[in-house]
Amino acid sequence: MLITRTPFRMSFFGGGTDFYDYYSKYGGSVLSTTIDKYCYLSIRPLPPFFDYKSQLTYSVIERFNTADEVRHPLVRAALKYIPTERIQIAYDADLPASSGIGSSSAFAVGLVQGLYALKGEFPDKMELAKQAIYLERDLCEEAGGVQDQLAAAFGGFNRMDFSSEGFKVTPLDVSKERLSELKDNLVLMFTGFTHFSGAVAEEQKKNIPSTLSQLDEMKCMVDVAQDILRSGKIDDFGRLLNHTWELKRTLSNRITNYDIDLLYSRLKNAGALGGKLLGAGSGGFMLLYVPKERQSFLKQTFSEHRFIPFSFENTGTKIIYQGQ
Repeated sequence: MLITRTPFRMSFFGGGTDFYDYYSKYGGSVLSTTIDKYCYLSIRPLPPFFDYKSQLTYSVIERFNTADEVRHPLVRAALKYIPTERIQIAYDADLPASSGIGSSSAFAVGLVQGLYALKGEFPDKMELAKQAIYLERDLCEEAGGVQDQLAAAFGGFNRMDFSSEGFKVTPLDVSKERLSELKDNLVLMFTGFTHFSGAVAEEQKKNIPSTLSQLDEMKCMVDVAQDILRSGKIDDFGRLLNHTWELKRTLSNRITNYDIDLLYSRLKNAGALGGKLLGAGSGGFMLLYVPKERQSFLKQTFSEHRFIPFSFENTGTKIIYQGQ
């Protein structure tokens, strides 16, 4: 039996430029971090005492004999891509799925890592990310980018660059004290709305030719954000988040709606300098930059919402247990 632990991510700038249709022509860049909230997969050979060969447990329990019988599309594709007989897979997580924190890609990375480890094989982090991308984007034909798989595999606070020649993951060259200061001014709040990222990503992909100027500017913000963190003018990071959100919401009419726009406006009036919906948009978690001295008031004002404490993490996906 083995257990994989794979972190969820928090993307700051450059989201959307990691879509193949954009970065293959223009190059893309993203600034993101992983946080200490994880998905867990326990994987083991299933003993041969049942009238089914394998079992998958997530929000439902699936029992099956062949991969073709699996209803979960990612697991079905993974078990056909990395054939495994008589297997039991169980999923658990610290945060809900479909909420903008890269949960599906974290699941994909952890699953690939676990299936290979069960065979005694241990691909490096880049290979895990690439195979998770292949599962989601090619085999499952799900619209979206490539930043989430890289973030989940590598972990840490990174700049990621994408081109037709490949991917590059570079840890941010900023002091721990500066990153700690940034973290102290960030607030993670659940909006109460869930989303279906595939539909949002599909429309965003379709709109790339008409949103090139926004995407180009969003890519440039990665450099600006790095300069802000090096300069120490941390509040400018929050103002830049506000600007990237104003651009992001133009990439698709599914990214936001009246209720989300109203909520964001109220949050700014309560002290947030900026923020954005994480992930594809339309719901899930909202990341806010709120100066530390204003956070108590904001949280009291929005006491009906759930705020999630977090820290940055830098380990990426990991096998935390492997034994009999």
